[in-house]
Amino acid sequence: MQTRELGSTLEVSALGLGCMSMSALYGPPADKQEMIKLIRTAHDRGVTLFDTAESYGPFFNEELVGEALQPIRDQVVIATKFGFDIDLATGERRGGTNSRPDHIKAVADACLKRLRTDHIDLFYQHRVDAAVPIEDVAGAVKDLIAAGKVKHFGLSEAGVQTIRRAHAVQPVTAVQSEYSLFWRGPEAELLPALEELGIGFVPFSPLGAGFLTGKIDQNTQFDPTDFRNNVPRFSPEARKANQALVEVVKAAATRKNATPAQVALAWLLAQKPWIVPIPGTTKVHRLEENLGAVMLDLSADDLAEIAAEVSKVQVQGERLPEAVLKMTGL
Repeated sequence: MQTRELGSTLEVSALGLGCMSMSALYGPPADKQEMIKLIRTAHDRGVTLFDTAESYGPFFNEELVGEALQPIRDQVVIATKFGFDIDLATGERRGGTNSRPDHIKAVADACLKRLRTDHIDLFYQHRVDAAVPIEDVAGAVKDLIAAGKVKHFGLSEAGVQTIRRAHAVQPVTAVQSEYSLFWRGPEAELLPALEELGIGFVPFSPLGAGFLTGKIDQNTQFDPTDFRNNVPRFSPEARKANQALVEVVKAAATRKNATPAQVALAWLLAQKPWIVPIPGTTKVHRLEENLGAVMLDLSADDLAEIAAEVSKVQVQGERLPEAVLKMTGL
């Protein structure tokens, strides 16, 4: 497995593993023992970055990741997140965000127990909290770093000015936001700012929440608990219109003797050397397929052809429900 550096300080595998779908948002939780096997298989294949959050469940996903990685803890990088208003005793979601410094520190202690570790390698603010100055958030994480409980500070779905202000207090190692051929919003302002500041980028939903695999069309029926049922971009009408984008990826995959998922991931890896996508899956064969993207070389001509064809497609539908979009800084 090739490696990359986030923030010039944190070396990780070129592809990480997003663990959210194992226990949240994409339907019912998968079998715990099967997911422990999958996580350990990912490590056997060279994956060292594993991404979770207290809000996935809440709490179930961190407990899963902690159990799976405990025997190999010193060989992996665990990323988790704080920032939602969740009762630490009961797991009850109280709605909205909570990045008060005292809450951040309490969340860190709770995360450490669930993850069965004495330190969090990468601690992201999950969503910006408009009620708490980002300087206070960065200061709280700085205190956690000084205490040895956290190694690196990250931000998720944060705007450029927020990132700059946080970075001035405590250097930001990585920013996590959605990015793929299905959603290219970060290209305008975010990626140039991260390059200037020397901050790594960790795209989530690098396969467009599964759409870029070519396995979803307007007739696909999602589980009633699947979040995509509420996403405008996944309405049947939008899926029908957006198939034009999938056809571009499929055509490139045919030319390269690869799969659409591999092309979509290789395209991301080709954008910048400090980009580390974190595709998620609950299936070992999909894990193997995704990891094959690391060895797929897209030439300058390949990238130019993809760019030319993608430019002809106008993607339909917002990437998130309106209420969720309002919580992002992008």
